[in-house]
Amino acid sequence: MNLAHNKLYIAALGGVNEIGKNMYFIQYNQDIIVIDCGSKFPDETLPGIDLIIPDVAYLLENLDKVRGLVVTHGHEDHIGGIPYLLKQMNIPVYASRLTRGLIELKLKEHGLLRKADLHTIDAHSSIKLGGIEVSFFATSHSIPDCLGIFFQTPAGNVVHTGDFKFDMSPVHGPFPDLHRMAEIGKQGVHILLSESTNAERPGFTPSERVVGDHILDAFIRAKQKVFISTFASNVSRVQQIVNAAFETGRKLALLGRSMVNVVSVASELGYLQVPDGLLIEAIDSDQFPPEQVVVLCTGSQGEAMAALSRLASGKHPHVRINAGDTVIIAAGAIPGNERNLAHVIDNLYVLGARVIYGSSGAAGMHVSGHGSQEELKLMLTLMKPDYLIPIHGEFRMLYQHRLLAEFVGIERDHVFIVNNGDMVQYKDGIASLGPKIASGNSLVDGLIMGDVGNIVLRDRRQLSSDGMLVIVTTLSKTEKQMVTSPEIISRGFVFVKDSEEFMHEIHELVLYRMGELTGAGVNQWNVIKRKLKDEIGHYIYAQTKRRPMILPIIIEV
Repeated sequence: MNLAHNKLYIAALGGVNEIGKNMYFIQYNQDIIVIDCGSKFPDETLPGIDLIIPDVAYLLENLDKVRGLVVTHGHEDHIGGIPYLLKQMNIPVYASRLTRGLIELKLKEHGLLRKADLHTIDAHSSIKLGGIEVSFFATSHSIPDCLGIFFQTPAGNVVHTGDFKFDMSPVHGPFPDLHRMAEIGKQGVHILLSESTNAERPGFTPSERVVGDHILDAFIRAKQKVFISTFASNVSRVQQIVNAAFETGRKLALLGRSMVNVVSVASELGYLQVPDGLLIEAIDSDQFPPEQVVVLCTGSQGEAMAALSRLASGKHPHVRINAGDTVIIAAGAIPGNERNLAHVIDNLYVLGARVIYGSSGAAGMHVSGHGSQEELKLMLTLMKPDYLIPIHGEFRMLYQHRLLAEFVGIERDHVFIVNNGDMVQYKDGIASLGPKIASGNSLVDGLIMGDVGNIVLRDRRQLSSDGMLVIVTTLSKTEKQMVTSPEIISRGFVFVKDSEEFMHEIHELVLYRMGELTGAGVNQWNVIKRKLKDEIGHYIYAQTKRRPMILPIIIEV
């Protein structure tokens, strides 16, 4: 795609009209800078898929122009796709210390760390990538070391806020740098990309620090063992859990690979202070009185294989939840995960646990890491942008952000609500929608990325809804006639013992149809298989209104 010279282009490859999978880029002439490369989890319409990451076809087509990847912070929806990106293009990566440490964990798992070109930045860094000047400013979020980004190009200035709220009493600094933001605003911001997650929530988002008081109070009240689940990457909350465990004389056990890894990295880099002797192995937790133990685990979103889900179902090999234990879920449900989390909570109640969850009322176990309406308006007021592109949110959030922009004086037609793949172009003070580029989802299935097509997913959905019927027939190699009776195998379709008459009818139909085909001299296997599938499929649908996957297998002897 040939773009106009001396124009500034901005596009989202992920993160708009969705939660997660954040990835954006800016392009000026021969220089492209990528911002974040996140992932998101699949829903029930994508059976067998482990992860969804952005489609980077446009970047691959313009690889010679890509100058680097700049990362705002270390949450999965901003770094989860980086290993898969670097497998396709080994570009320089710029990230703050903690963010870099979390990225290194991922790259090590994928065997990419030694080849990666990683650079450490902070809020005071200034770098030049091609013809674009890049500097940064400190923001507060639910993980330390978060950065907003200021891009200066000959065509105009662009700011990407990253995820932010204005927490003026953060558990772990730095404070949001309002002076730097105002200074950038004075220099002139032509286009602002600002997150929209909490654009529907009035007021200000409470400080993370208030959660620590509720956690400490719950630990004091707990009579037996305490289990607490939160996002592993929420280092500020993990620190408050560490503090509460120490103050109440409890030992702390970690469950879940990501929790162990993040605590290790954050402690090593100095972002997490863990007193000596506080940590114990989970397998040793039963050696202490229950009132002296806290178990910090993953699974706050109800993920099936995470530690909390396994504990709730009684399937964890080393630790059990007993009646009277306290279970705290110190995280909010990401949209789409509510049902899974509710199922886990139900199971915890069945075990007799005392369950504390939610952000409102007496629970107070979670506050958002994202700014609410007044904070979004404050960011707009500090930056004073000519144009706004709301990002990081579903359509209703982006729409509400546009209304907030109008309240602070930004004209409606100066706000672009875009889809992934839409380009906004800017030149001579005027922004408009530009050409559309390739975008979408790249699906990760085990070690395979991007090769899981619509046909494979259709087959998986069919198997999950209607099951499978295997028809095994044996033909004589010389006479091309059946030598044994067909074998019919049902998996997920019907229970054979309860459907003997129906299965017998299918068997007789296969026997008749095979005799008819071989008697007519049809000996091409693909023809026989197709006719069997059609005939048996029509019969089954007429009888059951179901469409199982039918797999004819022909064995020649």
